[in-house]
Parts: sequence; C-alpha cells; structure tokens
Amino acid sequence: MIRNYIKIAWRNLVKNKSYALINVVGLSLGIACSILIFSLIHFELSYDNFHQNSDRIYRLTTEFHNEEIDHNQAVPSPLGKAFRNDFSFAEKTARCISYNGSLISIPGTKENKKFIEDRGVSFAEPAFFEILNFPIIEGNKTSPLNEPNSAILSEKIAAKYFGKENPLGKRIRFENKIDFTVKAVMKNIPGNTDIKEEIYLSYHNLKEYNKWIGSDSSWQGVYSGSLCYTRLKPGIKKADVEKSLLSTVKKYYKEDDVKEWVFKLLPLANSHTDPSNEGKNDHKNLWALGLIGCFLIITACVNFINLATAQALNRSKEVGIRKVLGSLRSQLFWQFIAETAILTAIALALAYALSQMALPYLNELFQIEMQISVIKTWQLPVFLLLLFVLVVLLAGSYPGLVLSRFQPIDALKGSLSQKHIGGFSLRRILVVVQFAISQILIIVTIVVANQMSYSKTADLGFNKDAIIVLPVPVKETMKISTFKNRLASIPGVEQISFCYQPPAANSNNNTSLSYNNRPKDELWSVNMKEADENYLKLFGLKLIAGRNLYPSDTIREYIVNENFVKKLGIRNPAEVIGKMAKLSGKTFPIVGVIKDFNNYSFRDEISPVAFYSNMIGFNNCAIKINLAKTAVLLPSFEKLWNETFPEYVYSYRFMDDRIAEFYEQDQTMLKLLQFFAGIAIFIGCLGLYGLVSFMAVRKTKEIGVRKVLGASIISILWLFGKEFGKLLLLAFVFAAPLAWWAMHKYLEDFKYRIPIGAGIFLTAFGCTLLIAIFTVGYRSAQAALSNPVKSLRTE
Repeated sequence: MIRNYIKIAWRNLVKNKSYALINVVGLSLGIACSILIFSLIHFELSYDNFHQNSDRIYRLTTEFHNEEIDHNQAVPSPLGKAFRNDFSFAEKTARCISYNGSLISIPGTKENKKFIEDRGVSFAEPAFFEILNFPIIEGNKTSPLNEPNSAILSEKIAAKYFGKENPLGKRIRFENKIDFTVKAVMKNIPGNTDIKEEIYLSYHNLKEYNKWIGSDSSWQGVYSGSLCYTRLKPGIKKADVEKSLLSTVKKYYKEDDVKEWVFKLLPLANSHTDPSNEGKNDHKNLWALGLIGCFLIITACVNFINLATAQALNRSKEVGIRKVLGSLRSQLFWQFIAETAILTAIALALAYALSQMALPYLNELFQIEMQISVIKTWQLPVFLLLLFVLVVLLAGSYPGLVLSRFQPIDALKGSLSQKHIGGFSLRRILVVVQFAISQILIIVTIVVANQMSYSKTADLGFNKDAIIVLPVPVKETMKISTFKNRLASIPGVEQISFCYQPPAANSNNNTSLSYNNRPKDELWSVNMKEADENYLKLFGLKLIAGRNLYPSDTIREYIVNENFVKKLGIRNPAEVIGKMAKLSGKTFPIVGVIKDFNNYSFRDEISPVAFYSNMIGFNNCAIKINLAKTAVLLPSFEKLWNETFPEYVYSYRFMDDRIAEFYEQDQTMLKLLQFFAGIAIFIGCLGLYGLVSFMAVRKTKEIGVRKVLGASIISILWLFGKEFGKLLLLAFVFAAPLAWWAMHKYLEDFKYRIPIGAGIFLTAFGCTLLIAIFTVGYRSAQAALSNPVKSLRTE
C-alpha cells in the first residue's frame, strides 16, 4: 500500500511540474534557512559546555552598586586567592589575567620574528587547566605552569612560531620584557568557547610585568582582563556562595565601600549569552532568530496549502473515481500526505545542500567555526526529522482532508465549486499571514538599518573623520618627541595628539571622585582619559568654561565635561574652575569644562569624564590627515613607525572603524535580517505567482467573455489585483503593531535612538505593495493579453 501511495504520488507530481517546482523551491529555501538558524542557535548555546562538570564551573564577577548597578565581567586580582583561602566551597579556583593584542617575539632568530596576538595572552594559575578542559597533548601534562617563566602554547600557535620543529624547550618573549620557556603544548581551542587565548604564561611572572595587578592587595580597582574561575564542590549552591562573599567585601574594603562592591557567580555555560557581563550574543537575539526561522517555515507551508487547495478542483474527478472504486477517505488522505512527504523529502535534501553552501558565509559573518553535519551531532538529525514531520502534517493535512471529503457524485459531475474547498476564506487568511510576516521582517529591517545609519552619521560631540590612530609602545620622552616632530613634517598631516584612547573607545578607566573636600566620595564614577594639550583641538571638543591643559609629561590638572558638573549638582560650569578634584588618589585643580560628547556607544548615556596629561598613559597617537593624500601617508607612517619602534609590530586604525566596533553585533543581525526578509519575500512571491496562475486558468473563459464584451486590459488586471490589494492592507493592519512592539523593545537598549515614525511603516507597506503588484501584475497581464478566441474554446 505504501509503495502504491508513493508511486501514484510521484506520477501526480511529475504531471503537475509547475505546482511541484514552486512548492519544492519555497520549502527548500524555508527549510535551509531554518537549518542555518537552528545550527547557529545550537552552536551559540553550546559555548563552554564541553568542560567536565561544566554545571559546577563559575566565573566570579563584580557588581558596582552606586546610583545604578553596573556589571563587570572581571574581579580585583586578589579575589581569587582570598576566595581560595577564606572559603571551602570550591574544589579548585584559578586566576587568569589576559592581555589583548600582546606582542610575542622569538628571541635568537635571524628573521627577528614578531607577532601581535589579537586573541590575547594570559597569565594563568596552574589550577586553570584542572578546572577547564583544555587538554595538554605534549610536554608536562601535570603541572606545566608551576614554575616561573613557563609557557603553554596551542598546537596552532606552536606551528606558527616554530613550524615543524619541536616547540618544547623553545623560548618566547612577551612584550619585549620577559622570556618564557615552552613547557607544554595544548590541543587547539574549540570554536565554541569565549576563552580565546592560545598562549598561557606562568602567573608567577605577573608581578614582573604589572606590579599593581600582580599584587594581592590591589582591591580598589578592576582590570577588565582579570578573570577568576572556580569549580564548586558537588551540592554547593550558588546563592550560598554569593551570600558568603559579602563577608569578603567587609573584610577587605573600607566601611564606605562595603555597599558599593558586590561579587557574584556567573555559570560559565551562561556567560556567552549574558549581555550584562559582556556576553557575545544576547538571548534576545537567539529568540529573534528562532522566531524568524518559524516565520520562514510557516511562509513556505502557506504556499503549499494555498497551491494545493487552489488545485483541488482540478483533481476532483480523480477523487470521485477513486471513491467509486472503493477507496476509503483515510486512504485518500494518506495518498495526499504521501505527495506532501515526497515534496518535503526532496525539499529537505535540497535545503541541506543549500545550508552547506551558505555555511562558509555565515561563519565569516559571525567570525565562528560552526559545522553543519548529520553525522557529528545527534541534535541536527532529530531537528530535521521533527521538521520533516511538522512540515508534512502542517502542509499536507488540510489539503488531504479537503480532497478526501469530496462527494463522488459531485466530483464526477464536475459540479464542485470553491465553496466545497472552503472558498477563498482559508486562502485569504493564509495570504494575510504570509504578507504580514513579510511586512514585519521589512519593518524590522528598516528600523535596524536606520538605527545603524543614525549611529554612524549622528553628531557624537567630537570629530571622528580623517583620523588615524597609531599605537605608542614605548613611553620615552625623547623618542616620542622625535616621533611627533617627524610625523608633523610629513605633507598631509594636519594635527597630532598623544592620548590613552580617543573620546569614544572600548578600553576605558573609571574611578571614584572626591570633590572639593566634600565629606564623602560621590556615588558615581568618572571616566578617566589621558590626553595632551592638542587633544581638544584635534577631536573638535569645545571648551565652555576655563582653559585647555598646559603641556606636561605628568598630571597637574583636570579638564571635565558638562555631565561631570551636572552630577555634582552645579548649574554653572564656571563654578568648578579652580576647585580641587581627587581622582585615582591624585588631587589637582579643575581648569576647564568641555561640552558633552558620547564617550561610549549610543546604548550608553554620556558619562562624567575627566582629562589629564600623563605621558605614561599615552598608548596611542591620533593623527588628523588630509584624506586626499591617504595613499601616500599610510606607507610613510609605517616606515617612520618601524624606524622609531623596530622591536614592535606596526598597526593602525581609522577612527571610523573603531566607532563601528560598538555596533558589530547589530550590523551582523542587520545582514541576517536583510537576507531572511529577502527569502521570505521571494517565497511569498512564488506563492502569489502560483495562486494567480491557477486563478488565471480558472477564469480563462470569464476573461475571454469580458474581452469580447469590450473590457479593457486595466479592468481585467483589476479583477486579479483588487483581491490581493485588500489582503495586503489587512496584513498591514496586523503586522504594523507587532513590528512596532518588537522594534520598541529593540530600541530600548539604546539611550540615543531614532523615533519609530509613520514613514517607516509606509515604506514597508509600499515595498510589499510594489512586490505584490509586480508578481500579480506579470501573470495577470499574460492572462489579460491572451487571445479571447482561444480563451473561449478552452474546456
């Protein structure tokens, strides 16, 4: 029986090629997108769950309870030791201090090999490799970091540095300061982990590189790369540990600081999707992607149901004959389910091939190493099986039920009409659903695109155009002075400023404030920025009170922003000039106030900011250039930089690119939205084209009669268009409020955002209308232009 179902189903599909093709293409595109989305969500949720006992591994984090609660993924470096010594909750605890963009050189080589490690370098305690599952495959497998000046490299890094030579016993040099001996090689880091460092150095040497972070008494600050991991003993509850950590604050902090500092435990497996602790992907984004995947499957299934019910009348005689010959209703139902199953199986195979083709582009977009395989994981085959069953039942059940309930006498007489298959009511509802999904995706895409455009073009309060930022690896007065003078002599260089970071940057220092001998510190922190006397002019920051910084190699005075003054409760900026401010334990006068500017992304409010001159903190050199001479300037900068800092690796960034880093995740989501919206629209167009084609066939004689009686082509086109125009408008009524709610929630994350105006909705409606007009109009025009004599002769 099953074999017979399949054979007849195949014959029907071959007979109705256009019907089968439209359904296969629509289903395969929808399923392919769903496979990609499922694989991406599964990959994102799998981060750091491969460690043994991952449910008991946590990362300690910090909360600052001031005016608001601020979250920090890092902790004071002494906390790990204190947690290990003061409590017995953990089996193992390890500190790991990471530095991004570190310089590694290979001493003693003729080529003078130098590398900038963008994935970072970490000083790690030995227990780090006992807590986390990064297997050692060569060398000392038990305690490779126990001794000072020991290093562990990944397989990839070992091959990069030493080629096919045995890396064990070889030396590497960190930041041209400390030599380490390679004691072990670990397996390459998996793609689904946020712990990206591939070079680990002995924690014993941290003090040698940074005394403050390496100290066990530096409780008052948090360096963003200072992480602490712990594996709790079985049965220990997270809440009990966090409650006990309150005593740590009381023990190591002053009474005034006790309420401000709070330490929490973050499950390692949740860290990737926790936005408050710099998670790389928010749960909200994953939910949104999952919803889009469902939309695309629904859109494809809507096509199937619409086309199947539209074609039902063409198969009425077949059903009548089958029933006369003794076929049961259940047999007819399963016959049509078999047709759906064959179409879905073909679409599923094609979709899997399409997803494999699209995978490299998705990996490049997200900068990940995801695989799509039905062999390596059990989740994808289960998902595909469930998807197959769902699509077959969703797309095939209704047409099967409709066709199998035809009365044989009516079917054989050819007296069935649209009312016997539910009329146009069901197809109207389904077309409205399809249009609504397309319009929601279009509105969402427009809003995200407009917010990203606003973020790029809005006034940030400072100049970001035609500015190149070069690193300054050596803080020597004579060398920096010579470098600056030589830069200034290059034609096309307009201004130069040495600083810690540009006005808006991902790397920031924040500290508490004591103002003008007030009895208590302020309940908010200040964003500290080292800058020279040329900084304000180069970045276009405007003084509104006082004066600029005087040239100085050391800190002597502060310039603050408007928000700094407002937070103090002072209305007139001039009132703070000459007043003393204590920042990072250093008390100096405020000499100027500048107009506010965005020192973070548009997601964050403008912070209180203080500038001061301090050459030790000048990590970067900002250069305002003549863009017309960029092609000549860049090689000149590289040559001069390499002559000045020959032991380091040259790099540069345009200020625009640094600002764009704030919105990398949004830009990625925007590209996905554009792609999936395009797929949804295309699937919808396929369905519309198929429906109009069947309508044209059913109305062949009607069109011929109308033309003979003098009907114009426009009136015949309107015959098709008015139906879909009403449905499009109805879909918009449903789509607009849903899309507004979704985008209102999205824009809530931005402190500075675009308004959701009527123009966005009208644009989305207009786009959908044009697409529908083109799709419906093309097939309708073919019908309207056909010869009426031929139309009247058709049976």
